[in-house]
Amino acid sequence: MAPPRRLTFALALISAAALAYEILLTRLFSIIQWHHFAYMMISVALLGYGAAGTLVTFQRARLEQRLAQTFTLAASLFGVCAIGAFLLAARVPFNALEFLWDLRQPLWLGLIYLLLFVPFFFAALCVCLMFTRYAVHARLIYSFDILGAAAGSLGIVALLFVVPPLLALALIGAAGLLAGALAAPRDWRLQRVGALGLALAVVYGGCTWTQPLRMSMYKELSQTLEVMGTRVVAERSSPLGQVTVVESPQIPLRYAPGLSLSAPGEPPEQLALFTDGEGLNAIQRKLDDPAKAAYLDYLTSAASYHLLAHAQVLILGAGTGADVLQAQYFGAAAVTAVELNPDVVRLVQDDFGTFSGRPFTQPGVKLKIGEARGFIASTRERYDLIQLALIDAFGASSAGLYALSESFLYTVESLQAYSRRLAPGGYLSMTRWVALPPRDTLKLIGMAATALEHNGVRDPGRRMALIRGWRTVTLLVKNGDLNAVDIEHLKAFCKSRSFDLDWYPGMRADEANRYNQLDQSWFHDGAVAMLGPGRASYVERYKFNIEPATDDKPYFFHFFRWGTLPELLRMKQDGGLPLLEWGYPLVVATLVQALLASAALILLPMWWLRRRAGASVRAQPWLPTAGYFGCIGMAFMFVEMAFIAKFTLFLSHPLYAVAVVLFAFLLSAGVGGRSSSMLRSRGAGGVPATVWPVVAITVLALGYAWLLPHALPPLAAWPDVARIAVAAGLIFPLGFAMGMPFPLGMAALADSADGLVPWAWGVNACASVVSTVLATLLAIHLGFDVVLLIAVMLYLLAACCFAPRTATVIQHGSRRTPVPLPTPPAGAFGGGRSPRPPAPASAGARGRNLQNKQSQR
Repeated sequence: MAPPRRLTFALALISAAALAYEILLTRLFSIIQWHHFAYMMISVALLGYGAAGTLVTFQRARLEQRLAQTFTLAASLFGVCAIGAFLLAARVPFNALEFLWDLRQPLWLGLIYLLLFVPFFFAALCVCLMFTRYAVHARLIYSFDILGAAAGSLGIVALLFVVPPLLALALIGAAGLLAGALAAPRDWRLQRVGALGLALAVVYGGCTWTQPLRMSMYKELSQTLEVMGTRVVAERSSPLGQVTVVESPQIPLRYAPGLSLSAPGEPPEQLALFTDGEGLNAIQRKLDDPAKAAYLDYLTSAASYHLLAHAQVLILGAGTGADVLQAQYFGAAAVTAVELNPDVVRLVQDDFGTFSGRPFTQPGVKLKIGEARGFIASTRERYDLIQLALIDAFGASSAGLYALSESFLYTVESLQAYSRRLAPGGYLSMTRWVALPPRDTLKLIGMAATALEHNGVRDPGRRMALIRGWRTVTLLVKNGDLNAVDIEHLKAFCKSRSFDLDWYPGMRADEANRYNQLDQSWFHDGAVAMLGPGRASYVERYKFNIEPATDDKPYFFHFFRWGTLPELLRMKQDGGLPLLEWGYPLVVATLVQALLASAALILLPMWWLRRRAGASVRAQPWLPTAGYFGCIGMAFMFVEMAFIAKFTLFLSHPLYAVAVVLFAFLLSAGVGGRSSSMLRSRGAGGVPATVWPVVAITVLALGYAWLLPHALPPLAAWPDVARIAVAAGLIFPLGFAMGMPFPLGMAALADSADGLVPWAWGVNACASVVSTVLATLLAIHLGFDVVLLIAVMLYLLAACCFAPRTATVIQHGSRRTPVPLPTPPAGAFGGGRSPRPPAPASAGARGRNLQNKQSQR
């Protein structure tokens, strides 16, 4: 019997709410903590999906008898717990930066896991019960499940442009309650009305919430608000971040990173601007007296202007406009400012336009809203100066809190692209924080050298100069060799401002480390090594990872090396732990936790069923089932994550990439799952039904891996709508094929080993959770192309697990009744053949002998 329509629509709604909740939690915890701590917490909490499969395995008969009632209760509990679990988790005093020395922190982290686990468990219980009860209609259930998830993934991104995160949380809770009301039996009309009323109350309550999110006390915004008299004066929120503006009238804010100690004056009055509580930037008060802007000449980033006159300037990551003011101070002929977040621009230009003087609409200034690489790919202009602004927070950067951030702004290919847009004699200027021992500066030098070598430059060091202040360091890369006049200008600039020249062509070692003295010439020695013939061995021996980041491995901020960890831990009492790059070890810990929890959730029900059941259950295809559903669960996520990375550059916006790729994959997979019955009914020549989608996935995935790097760059200048349509069109055939293996496996399992359906669903869920963490770690070390190749191998392995026959079935209309074979098969579950009536024992034996002879031939 097919599932009632109200249940299928309720399933789509709960799936949409659950995926929207997952994405929203990432946004919320990025505000409260840092993005990779959110990643860690949610990855483990998602194991609630595996736990739901375990519960249904244990209590299947009891739960299926009251499916509608159970669905209603679980969906309603998801709605309530989605809100309550986050509000409670936000109050847990967890501080990841104290994790290694405060024994209470693991306990607080465990409590957060438990709280977030609950809503995911209830949502997964609804989905798992539908797959279990209506497994023979797996394609229908799968299509509603995954199409609902597609709607949720796109809907939450759109919603966050309109409403604040806490109201979005209330709406997700209301969606869970509505799903419960929709699934309720007809005799539960009163309860249905009550659920609808409660949903409306939840939304109303969400609209009236005014409590701010409590951030980590170690975030820059939290520390700034501790200063006497500071207060928040404006706040905007979108999927790109929560932007907060703070004023400090009693203790004036003065922010000019890298300002020389020899500066004759101080910056003007400022307002502080934070994104997700980090990335401090300053909105400058409009200056009527140009002399008060002299401080702009005492930053390391000003060095390039002493080598150029009336420059055409491109600023990537314009932020609040400080770099625009600097360019205007030096008389730039024209300034093009590129900024990703429109909320920042609106605050500077509109909300505080009178205060700031609206720097982006000054004469000679052009503003472009968009991503830096996308703009570089679309423009054909050449610039005298391309400046990469200092766009990340000092505290987060120095603590390694951006370690797992994919940054296409700092890769070998990006530096090549910037160099191609320089006019002859033009400069690329990149400013970074001073970190000791040096990490990102040395990596940036190595990347610049590699980019120049790829562009045909034989001696990259002749085109570079490195200027260091007490807090910032600026790398200059010229489109041509630095000459004697350039070097004299740089020496004069640094001497008058007490900056150190750590590299220029022909520099002597005794010229380094004169003003901002270190115990040794770390930066000069590193630059010499990175620009000399022994670069590869130096990178290999260095205590931090300074290998060049590429578009295939876009992890510029990943500096962690396992070999350095014991030394840092031994230095704990001497303050060595701040040198530890936190992001990478925490994700490794997440993977270990997810693996252990997944193993428990998979092995426990298998052991319980095999122990309590008879020989027929013990003979079921446990291992092939786990292999099949585990492989397709991991492979699906691997492909998805690889394509998000590949389309980020093409779509010129990380938000567009996530929204478009995720939605396109889920939508096409839902359509493919709905169409999978065509293959299930045609097991031509005894070939398992999953072979054909796996062949299509293999051809398309490997073809795209080769084709996309060549086909997409020429289309980068197309309008946004056209590029989105191209991306969706390319993804659809691959997603269509990827949507078939799961419903095919579920339907086949329902035919041959119906008792394993909920367990298989749990295996798939656990594998999907583990794969999100594992794919990130693999991409860091091997690159996204290798992640895609591993996904193809996993699909091929899944096809091998899908054996041609495990049971003979009788078909009665649309319902199929499994009939055990006289001798339980040793192979995996079937799905490639059409069902046929059972044969007598002797005929069955003759059939198997004949099949064996045919296979031997």
